Amino acid sequence: MKYGTGKYTYELVDGWAKLPEGWSFLDVGGISIDSQDRVYILNRSDHPIMVFDREGNLLTSWGEGFFNRAHGSAIGPDGSLWCTDDRNHIVAKFTPEGKPLMTLGTKGQPSDTGYIRTFDFWESLARIERGAPPFNRPTGVALTPSGEIYISDGYGNARVHKFSPEGKLLFSWGEPGGAPGQFRLPHNIWLDRQGRVWIADRENSRIQIFTPQGEFISEWTDVIRPTDIFIDDEETVYVSELCLRVSIFTIDGKLLARWGNEGKDKETALFHAPHAIAVDSRGDIYVGEVSMTGAGIDKGPRTVQKFARV
Repeated sequence: MKYGTGKYTYELVDGWAKLPEGWSFLDVGGISIDSQDRVYILNRSDHPIMVFDREGNLLTSWGEGFFNRAHGSAIGPDGSLWCTDDRNHIVAKFTPEGKPLMTLGTKGQPSDTGYIRTFDFWESLARIERGAPPFNRPTGVALTPSGEIYISDGYGNARVHKFSPEGKLLFSWGEPGGAPGQFRLPHNIWLDRQGRVWIADRENSRIQIFTPQGEFISEWTDVIRPTDIFIDDEETVYVSELCLRVSIFTIDGKLLARWGNEGKDKETALFHAPHAIAVDSRGDIYVGEVSMTGAGIDKGPRTVQKFARV
């Protein structure tokens, strides 16, 4: 079966990830692809980082025992892997082989935003009274070519922070709310080639775009609960949405392709909870889901789905 349209037409590579017997991703927090098209999958299983080649062969795994709840990831300009852990309130840098290099934040010590985690997600989000310093459940991370670090601080905060390559906090912006420059769960982050900062402002159902200094430029509203953003070398924008679909846009916001569930029942649905999206050098798309959290379903290898460009 084909998805998309025109130049942006794809075929599902069914069962792409070749997992060892008894392994599962459970939930996928982030997907990052390096210059060799190795796919780093940050997940919430006993093997938090699994690394695959393009064909879905497992190359290695690491990170056991490090994470409380893995959430977002990015490849740095030096090939390092950066990961957020929203329940440990930290962001960590690793070598590609898994050696820890740097940790931002203090494990187990959230900043004071008024947030109190409860069993009711919406009640918890509503308790955020103010923006605060790093971190209260950070979500996403992105790096400039010179190594500066931008972090979306989302589940328990409503801010974006910028750090120097050495880990010094430079500045922050954002408050809880729905006005420009405010956030309701800044869920992930991307930097385009102009250095603009793109934020998936999930519960405001929009993408906000800022200057490198955090000044509001514009917003896109043709998305529903966006979870992740990827912009390729052609400046095509790929968005995963928690409303059970994937959307592809031009850099100016023109919709190029979109697909989702089309009324399928829970057991046969294409998507259950899209959470991460990444594109390799050949234009193939990888979508990771939090299907255990979102739908109570362990999709096994299909928690990550590959859509190969036709």
